[in-house]
Amino acid sequence: MCLLYGRAPGVLLLLALVLPGTSPEPAAEWEQEPAHWEHLARRSLQDALTLPLRAHRAKNIVLFLGDGMGVSTVSAARILRGQMEGRTGEETLLAMDTFPYVALSKTYSVDRQVADSASTATAYHCGVKANAKTVGLSAKAVAYVCNTTFGNEVFSVLHRAKAQGKSVGIVTTTRVQHASPAAAYAHSVSRSWYSDADVPSEARRQGCTDIATQLVTNTDIDVILGGGRMYMTPKGTPDPEYPSSSSHKGDRKDKKNLIDIWLNARKGKNAQYVWNKEQLNAVNVKTTDRLMGLFEPKDMRFEVFRNRTRDPSIVDMTEKAIEILSKNPKGFFLFVEDECLSFTLVLQFRSSLLIVKTICLCALRGRIDHGHHDGVAKLALTETIMFDRAIQRASELTSESDTLTVVTADHSHVFTFGGNTPRGNPIFGLAPKKAEDNLPYTSILYANGPGYAHVNGTRGNVSEMDYFDEEYMQQAAVPLESETHGGEDVTIYAKGPMAHLFHGVKEQNYVAHAMAYAACLEPYTNCPLNLHGSGSRKITLSMSLVSITGVFWLVVR
Repeated sequence: MCLLYGRAPGVLLLLALVLPGTSPEPAAEWEQEPAHWEHLARRSLQDALTLPLRAHRAKNIVLFLGDGMGVSTVSAARILRGQMEGRTGEETLLAMDTFPYVALSKTYSVDRQVADSASTATAYHCGVKANAKTVGLSAKAVAYVCNTTFGNEVFSVLHRAKAQGKSVGIVTTTRVQHASPAAAYAHSVSRSWYSDADVPSEARRQGCTDIATQLVTNTDIDVILGGGRMYMTPKGTPDPEYPSSSSHKGDRKDKKNLIDIWLNARKGKNAQYVWNKEQLNAVNVKTTDRLMGLFEPKDMRFEVFRNRTRDPSIVDMTEKAIEILSKNPKGFFLFVEDECLSFTLVLQFRSSLLIVKTICLCALRGRIDHGHHDGVAKLALTETIMFDRAIQRASELTSESDTLTVVTADHSHVFTFGGNTPRGNPIFGLAPKKAEDNLPYTSILYANGPGYAHVNGTRGNVSEMDYFDEEYMQQAAVPLESETHGGEDVTIYAKGPMAHLFHGVKEQNYVAHAMAYAACLEPYTNCPLNLHGSGSRKITLSMSLVSITGVFWLVVR
């Protein structure tokens, strides 16, 4: 039998956690038979031989960005999802696993071997590699030096799509001013200039503007969904969700309400603003053409901590965005990101062992990234699973014949799992043998980060902790306040028109060029092929070669 990707109810998906002391069912007996693996391989070969080559141009583009979603993260999330559904896990297919075209992306920036989310965002959005900390600028711009902004602006595929009449949108589980979405619309020498209160006075005098202001003034973005309310309202403005919290009040010194400015500029264009799930659910997509939804003062909450009656999920936001954007007969471009950094440390003692836990009090950034920075693998992997559900939902709402869907990451993390674990070992569980110090260790580990905790010259005994807890911090080899990014290549998954352009090992800025070419956007406006044609070419060797392959297997056996 072939194991197919299936959707699980959201609540069960998140709550059916692998319990301590339990293991999924062992591998099935049929996996011991060579015929099983031969059958799976032949089915995969048949799929490859009958794969449509969609050589016409794309009407729509959906770019999914898993912030910090390296290969090891995808593999571990795949196992976790399968174990949540009662299987051993390794055989599970994620939605992104079913994409027919795969490439690798080299993530270094012009000035960094291991890049940040700002320079990488500039690469995959705008098509040029850049310097760390800067967004929407070429490498001629110097971080934090305002006067190097001007003349060095580079423009995103989102911006180019809007210029050619397409609808455009941004969905993120971070603040909408975060580096990953910011490179789609802003030009800033500092990724951290969220509001004018963050911009140094000298930079303001030189003409630099904050990212939130650029969000509402640079490109006319039709759908904006994520966090970041406090950067949009005057300093001291009570937050609608946390009215008594001083740390969540408006942050702007210029006394501008950018939400009102955005709405007023779109009068007569069926624009709407919402700040909670109930309001988002009530949005009538047939009568709404512009939508801004800001659901937290800063980043949105990790999925495992999300208030399901008040806060929408990334799946909810993606679905609403596509339903609104897809009304445009010229097509759309949608960017979807899933990534709270917090260094609030709670010290606990249990069995004479010092336990350090990070309590995340803010919300979800491309929250995959944030979970890893905190050294808490369960948060990162759960986010990856929800991100994959958004990919699946987008696939259900769009057609592969006219929509190019690309899934990638900006960078990886120093996250790994190993330890000679047996098949079906709980992904958050222990390795079967103890280490050289005669102490157990979890399969998942970090090379560095806040999980480094030695007591009396030795690391902790993890068997005395609840290593299945949502906030359990995996051990790390090197002590750092925050775990770091990894420098290895990340994967690009693609399907739809021109998806075959994603193959081999590419520089990260290639992503923007391939997407622009696929949709006939600047600078690739000479479109000799049918722009939205339905004529997909197929490789016709399929059944005959598969039959020959079957005979080959019989002969060699």
